[in-house]
Amino acid sequence: MLLSYPTTMAPSQIAQYLKGRSSHLLQDEFPEIKRKYWGQHMWARGYFCGTVGQVDEETIKQYVENQGNEEEKNFTVVDG
Repeated sequence: MLLSYPTTMAPSQIAQYLKGRSSHLLQDEFPEIKRKYWGQHMWARGYFCGTVGQVDEETIKQYVENQGNEEEKNFTVVDG
């Protein structure tokens, strides 16, 4: 997903909003999801944010593949 947003907003605010809003919409549309995730988080706590041109497809692929792996909790992107 590529987004354009005001520079006054932090990327963490955007991620929080998107996760929260999509969770509510999905739970409203699919009541079984609401029961399953009651009192829990639907989405993982982390998120990835990079500016256009900063990361390549392989970096994004690596991040997505390692999402949720306990060993990769401290995953960082190194430019270069």
